[in-house]
Amino acid sequence: MFNVKVMELNTIIKQLLAGGIAGCCAKTVIGPLDRTKILLQAHHPYYREFGIFRCMWEIGRREGPMSLWKGNTMMMIRIFPYAAIQFFSFERYKNFYETLWSGWHFNKLLAGSSAGVTSVVCTYPLDMVRTRIAFQITGEHRYKNIPHAFRTIYFKEGGIRAFYRGMSATIVGMVPYAGVSFYTFTTLKDLCIKLWPGTLARQDMHSPDTLVLRTWVSLGCGGLAGAISQTVSFPCDVARRRMQLAAVLPDSHKYQGIWSTLVAVYTQHGMVKGLYRGLSINYLRVVPQQAVAFTVYEFVKELVGLN
Repeated sequence: MFNVKVMELNTIIKQLLAGGIAGCCAKTVIGPLDRTKILLQAHHPYYREFGIFRCMWEIGRREGPMSLWKGNTMMMIRIFPYAAIQFFSFERYKNFYETLWSGWHFNKLLAGSSAGVTSVVCTYPLDMVRTRIAFQITGEHRYKNIPHAFRTIYFKEGGIRAFYRGMSATIVGMVPYAGVSFYTFTTLKDLCIKLWPGTLARQDMHSPDTLVLRTWVSLGCGGLAGAISQTVSFPCDVARRRMQLAAVLPDSHKYQGIWSTLVAVYTQHGMVKGLYRGLSINYLRVVPQQAVAFTVYEFVKELVGLN
């Protein structure tokens, strides 16, 4: 009995580690694009007139090249538990839904959505602080460091509730985003292994009877999953950022709830320049991010013998 519990704990640790490493690798790769997206979405006065690449150039010129990764330390603190919880809970939810509706095609969709919501609820305050830090401009810092940001938000913006501003929009967007992302990747993975095992798959390094995707195939499947899921959920992401930044924006009264935020953004800026502003940069972000995340997760799982 004791040995069974030790083995189960060992598996849990390995799954959490695989998910956390995957998330950190993915976010570091797209860190500069992530910060640029935040500045463009929130129409920062210094950068709102620029396109994606000009904005990145101006950030590097004005604040220095490393400023493109501003907020990345906070991102790593946030993303490790976020990704660990998301990937781990996806595996658990998938098994749970399979016991309820065996063979049901959309079990993976439900499991992905459930995993996304679980990870958001557990780590949202970290995302709030990371967004505030990334929005700062060198020489105009509102927050001295991460602990100072937590203290300032807590004491000046309403306590614990201030850390969850915008979470409703995040959850609404996460349901289709995580669901479609996990569903698309796992479905493509199963199809590739089933239909073209000799070309698109190879033997697991620890288990010759198990097939895993080749690296380039995994990257392609993850990138496609990211592109599809992002298209579905992007307006909610715009609303989430506006609500998170409401306290530091001049017209903050417009961004108190998800629907009022969506209406305000649409009324002021329209569909393309408002609700879908920054979508092109999000494709540049999310495609490599999801490609790296799923690929690293699959590789670490294989490396530690989880397959």
